[in-house]
Amino acid sequence: MSHKIIRSLFEQRLAAWAGARNLRIAYQGVSFSPSPDETYLAAFTLPAGTSANTLAGDHRVYTGVFQVNIITPAGNGAGDAEGLADELADLFPVYLRLSQADFRVMVLTPVEPGPAVQADNTLAVSASFQYRADAD
Repeated sequence: MSHKIIRSLFEQRLAAWAGARNLRIAYQGVSFSPSPDETYLAAFTLPAGTSANTLAGDHRVYTGVFQVNIITPAGNGAGDAEGLADELADLFPVYLRLSQADFRVMVLTPVEPGPAVQADNTLAVSASFQYRADAD
């Protein structure tokens, strides 16, 4: 079991939600070319340390952060991006558990919006939360 499964579980949930809103997602390591006036999402898994909590070494604890950057065209303010960040908080509530076979990951913290970051043509607001998965 690995961070790969964790990323996949969060991305699947995000993709279903984004699809209902006609939002495209730029995934890690995948080519993406946004339209000039497009609002889109950029999803990242930021793994933290993996530890073993047993003397036998047969247990793994995977932790990290899942982050979604909400990218909007510049000049329209941060309201639309902040509204989508609020929706992401509902999509990934604290203690949400997602699973694949016998592997389960849990959302540990509320979705935390970041500051609006202005670039030449875009404005980005990040929304992130911490996760944890235990595997035997």
